[in-house]
Amino acid sequence: MSPDANPEPTIEITGVAQKRAWDEGVLPPVENLGQGLWSIPVPMPQSSLRYVLVYALELANGVAIVDAGWDTAEAWEALTSGLTKAGYAIGDVEAVLVTHIHPDHYGLAGRVRAASGAWIALHPADADVLQGRYVDTEPLIDLVRAQMAAAGVPEAPREAMGQASMPIRNLVDAVLPDVLLEDGDRPELPGWDVTALWTPGHSPGHLCFYDERRKLLLSGDHVLPRITPNISLHPQQRPNPLADFFESLDKIEELAVEEVLPAHEYRFRGLAQRVAALRAHHERRFGEVVAALEAQPGATAWEVTVELTWSRPWEEIPFFMQRAAVGETLAHLVVLETRGTVRRSDSVPERWTLTGAPRP
Repeated sequence: MSPDANPEPTIEITGVAQKRAWDEGVLPPVENLGQGLWSIPVPMPQSSLRYVLVYALELANGVAIVDAGWDTAEAWEALTSGLTKAGYAIGDVEAVLVTHIHPDHYGLAGRVRAASGAWIALHPADADVLQGRYVDTEPLIDLVRAQMAAAGVPEAPREAMGQASMPIRNLVDAVLPDVLLEDGDRPELPGWDVTALWTPGHSPGHLCFYDERRKLLLSGDHVLPRITPNISLHPQQRPNPLADFFESLDKIEELAVEEVLPAHEYRFRGLAQRVAALRAHHERRFGEVVAALEAQPGATAWEVTVELTWSRPWEEIPFFMQRAAVGETLAHLVVLETRGTVRRSDSVPERWTLTGAPRP
């Protein structure tokens, strides 16, 4: 994920205390948002995102949570103490609705279920890759190495990239979900009018949760107020994840939403404005990719990546994030390929050139 270079048009920040805490580099407070909804920040170790926002939905005889946090002692303490402030114990959790399988969202779901008997819900596309991502990982490591080789990543960083995400396996209890939520499904949450919206892009099975009566969108990592979610081509991704992301933005843009509740940073109003800013960010990125190929015809994805604008100097970016950056570049190249703007060679590494066709 990276900050938008030009995040306008502006949004209205409603999570004022969250924004203040973000600016001060501290954990925001547990907040009662009204309408039977609570926000509970759960810290993330060694991450620039600092915390994930878990949302607690009050039910008749308990509570449901959306996302769960990393599987660490600190995160467990924050989640349980946050629920206590909301008037609940961990045993009162009846459901864990997970937006996607990344560790800061899925990590504690299994421990919550073990402590409370709650059911865990996930989209089938993310459930399908759960074991390969966190349990039987050798095939995935080999696929990542092969993808990085095709992208032209030099040998030394390529080997490191293959293993880069393995340490976070310990932050996820990779249990299987109890409920698979498809697009448009309405999970059984008495008192709530929640619809699961399949919004692939950041992950193949990413879900947003929309309450039409309250006009709230729990957006996970799909739409965030300040940064763009990482949309990467990856062995466990769909073939064109950035195109999926654009279609997912179309799906939510016209919803009647009075407030967006993201998984990171802070709450805001102005969904349509934020969607427009996200699209504009990616169009600027397409322009950067084209400019890089104009300067270096036949460049590899790695060679394009190091020429793009990132949130910090390239040499300061750790291998895990460099791999994500290469994946982002590949995702943009694939969209440009489908638009007829670029083509790739059949060689390894793949080399990309402009077709000379008019830019759409």
